[in-house]
Amino acid sequence: MPDATFRRHRPFQRNESTVGAQHSRLVRALGRHVPSIRLPTPPAPPEVSHAAVAYRPAPELRPARCRRREPEDAGRGRRTRRCGGCQAAGRSRAVPDRVRHRRRRPRAGRARRRPRRAAVAEIAVRHGLAVLYGYPERDGERIFNASQLIGPDGASLANYRKTHLFGCFEQEWFTPGERAVVQADLDGIRIGLLICYDVEFPENVRAHALAGTDLLLVPTAQMHPFQFVAESVIPVRAFESQMYVAYVNRTGPEGEFEFVGLSCLAGPDGTVRTRAGRGEELVVGEVDPEFLAASRAANPYLHDRRPGLYGSLA
Repeated sequence: MPDATFRRHRPFQRNESTVGAQHSRLVRALGRHVPSIRLPTPPAPPEVSHAAVAYRPAPELRPARCRRREPEDAGRGRRTRRCGGCQAAGRSRAVPDRVRHRRRRPRAGRARRRPRRAAVAEIAVRHGLAVLYGYPERDGERIFNASQLIGPDGASLANYRKTHLFGCFEQEWFTPGERAVVQADLDGIRIGLLICYDVEFPENVRAHALAGTDLLLVPTAQMHPFQFVAESVIPVRAFESQMYVAYVNRTGPEGEFEFVGLSCLAGPDGTVRTRAGRGEELVVGEVDPEFLAASRAANPYLHDRRPGLYGSLA
């Protein structure tokens, strides 16, 4: 694992080479306004620090992708399918024919043989850290794409079920969660949880802001060519809802996909406080409650809202 790296107050990142013209115009428009916002100078030493790991799962832990049958691709011996969700986003899911028919649901006893929570709790206690991890949560006949926050004492602080499922694989195997806002308080910081695709909906992040979330944790598996989410969307989400957002992404290839890494901690002023590269890396960022309060006072988006005008959005 590489050494921890610190990059404070990194300028707002823009990468237009892999983004369509529509996204480029949006980034340019935002880029004109973000630097004009005047914020107080952050007070010296921040009080809370968090670490994030850009990761690459072991091969035996990686799930197969969509299992839909289609004619074989010439020369590759593969059958592919573009489902509605994937096609709308320009993402194609292709897997070898030999994994098409493995439709077994996890057996009820499997979770008992793989005590993930106990193992994570042991790590948290040993190092005195809070740890957020993702896992498939079984509830009767339903399976949820979930994440759980374990405190430094090994106790579960919060459990969140992903509410917005992306593409045919998730929609086929998982049930969407029904709680938009899940939070936990730790060392004076109110922590909120989302997963991957959830953070790309501004309504989700704004709901957390209205509920008082200070730090939003977002484990994700973002792939090429959608790195603009990590580079541009996440800082904007943090700024427009006045919170810190920790976006922790997977790295490395799997089949035809290349996961882009670029994990980051974005601050309420729209700057990226620390960012990982494209490979496995440990980064450490600082969450400062005093600076967060000052930023919210200087940028009263939540106070100046007019909810009566937004009814049609729902």
